[in-house]
Amino acid sequence: MTDMTAGATTGVLIAGAGPTGLTLALDLTLRGASVRVLDQRSGPHRESRGKGLTPDSLELFARLGVEERMSAVGARGLVLRKYFDGAHVRDTPTGDGGLLIGQWQVEEILRERLAGLGVRVEYGARVTGLTQDPAGVTARLADGGSVRAGYAAGCDGGHSTTRGLLGIPFEGYTEEKPTMVVGDVRAPGLSRAYWHQWFTSEGGGIMLCPMPGTDTFQLQAAPETGGDGEPLPPTLEGFQRLFDRYTGIPGIRLTEATWLSSWRVNVRRAARMREGRVFLAGDAAHVHPIAGGLGMNTGIQDAAALARALATALTGPAAAAALDGYEAERLPAAERLLADTSERHRRVRAAVREPGRGTEAGMS
Repeated sequence: MTDMTAGATTGVLIAGAGPTGLTLALDLTLRGASVRVLDQRSGPHRESRGKGLTPDSLELFARLGVEERMSAVGARGLVLRKYFDGAHVRDTPTGDGGLLIGQWQVEEILRERLAGLGVRVEYGARVTGLTQDPAGVTARLADGGSVRAGYAAGCDGGHSTTRGLLGIPFEGYTEEKPTMVVGDVRAPGLSRAYWHQWFTSEGGGIMLCPMPGTDTFQLQAAPETGGDGEPLPPTLEGFQRLFDRYTGIPGIRLTEATWLSSWRVNVRRAARMREGRVFLAGDAAHVHPIAGGLGMNTGIQDAAALARALATALTGPAAAAALDGYEAERLPAAERLLADTSERHRRVRAAVREPGRGTEAGMS
């Protein structure tokens, strides 16, 4: 981590080095603004997490000079292979113009582009306080240092420290129990030509999606339950039991679970996306059901809108109108996103009970 002194001043301080924060940093840098990107993690991750880019995101990344690299890493035209009660019933090609690519790969490409422009993520930098005055923002850091900037952006995820420091309510609801376990695993012997989706007439199922540029699959499944009926935490052994239960395929052994996580329905939106000179974007501002794969993409679009607003504020006379315009544009977009993805999630949950149907029910 580079030295961060109270006297150092930058145009925009960005907390969080996920797709939203990195897109914002790259867009602003290409517009001539100075940025610093802080992340409280010790370094980059290699977890698939979000795994698709929409045509809108790819169009933005073309302007930022990274679309070709992402297209070279990712894959298009994935076929969804559907199974029902263990039998193969249908193959459904996808053709929406999107790109299958792991979130960690998106982040890596954005970091490389930024590094070529002289901007590097400063890891191990946790923001613990924010103060504002008419001229800028001061961020206090866990190591005792501080950063001075004209503006700040919280792109630090659903558990956003920035949002908490600003005291902005995160309105909505979270279901009590996890509805899915997810992870990255290897599955030697399983075809990588398909996104395999096994469902049953009794409910529940498992999906394995081949992540391009790797030999891993992203696994998603209904969680196991214990003797008390409560969902069990994800483990490699549990993934294997779920695979055996839903697929009925002998001889496939899952290995090397490099990411294990649980997911629950979480539908929340920040009450506001701006507090003076500090802004929220991405999951820090809104979280929602995963149906349709819109989470990473919506954060990327937040970043594009915020970059336009901040670049105008840093260089032009219409700062107030530009900054007000960000929240006026993106807060209603977040509200629509929550309603849209909730409906998509409902459709997917109903569709998987019908032979030959699956996640495509939430793609439009």
